Amino acid sequence: MRAAVVRKAGGPDSVEVLDVPIPEPGPLEVRVKVAAAALNPADAGVWSGLFKPSPDVEYTGIGLDAAGTVDAVGTGVSLAVGTPVIVFDDPVLRPTKAQAEYLVTDLNSLALAPAGMDLTLASTIPLNASTASLALENFPLRPRETLLVTGAAGAVGGYAVELARTRGVRIVAQGRPEDEEFLRALGISWFVSREEDLGAAVRRFLPEGVDGVFDAAALGAPALAAVRDGGIFVSVRSDVVPERRRGVTVRLTMAGAEGTRLAYLAALAEVGLLTPRVAQVYPLAQAAEAHARMAEGGQRGRIVLVP
Repeated sequence: MRAAVVRKAGGPDSVEVLDVPIPEPGPLEVRVKVAAAALNPADAGVWSGLFKPSPDVEYTGIGLDAAGTVDAVGTGVSLAVGTPVIVFDDPVLRPTKAQAEYLVTDLNSLALAPAGMDLTLASTIPLNASTASLALENFPLRPRETLLVTGAAGAVGGYAVELARTRGVRIVAQGRPEDEEFLRALGISWFVSREEDLGAAVRRFLPEGVDGVFDAAALGAPALAAVRDGGIFVSVRSDVVPERRRGVTVRLTMAGAEGTRLAYLAALAEVGLLTPRVAQVYPLAQAAEAHARMAEGGQRGRIVLVP
């Protein structure tokens, strides 16, 4: 099979597509014929060398998100061949990952795909929606309380807005000026341009600050300035966790594969409560070009590879 891998760390041009053996599923594992695999910033940790494999490893696979159909199963798995699924393939350092023609993953890392949804769209759900969902568990927010989402039009931020809306939370969304119309359609209460001083802009609407901040854009201290005394701040990056001030609780969240959470998110997407977005589609053969485009930033939705 063909798979996107890295043999030597560097830039996005370090990504190669090689012919490698098709993996076989073991007990409680499933082999998925990949229809689409979404690119995420975490992938850059593989080709840049941030995540370091053992010195004797010939190559390392790339990709955490996939959608496809069950191709083969190991012992203890009752899923039928041909079943459409989405996958959060959590372990980072393995010879082949989601950006390949076939993927072997454990049973807890997948869920049934949203019925009737194109698998290219569905491939953008697992990591991004799981990250947003897990982050929101840090906020004991009740209806009418307030949440600031930075980078609200991004892949993670957009899902966070939609998930928070299901809880009746009032949302301040921060994004580019051209994102405002899209975000208002998602049901936000207030919009703040990323060109403004974030703390001051939020306090125009809410003088005491918001009850919570989900810092999907990894802004750090400028976003912390928008939360009220004693509020909650949640970051998605360990290198952008601001110092605690004014009694604000500061937390870091990092998603992992959970079959139950994936199934819940797929169900929300199936009934239209989550909106997957694809920025661009590349063939697997152009994986290096796709990663270079991702590294440029500015996409709304995810870049997706199709085998």
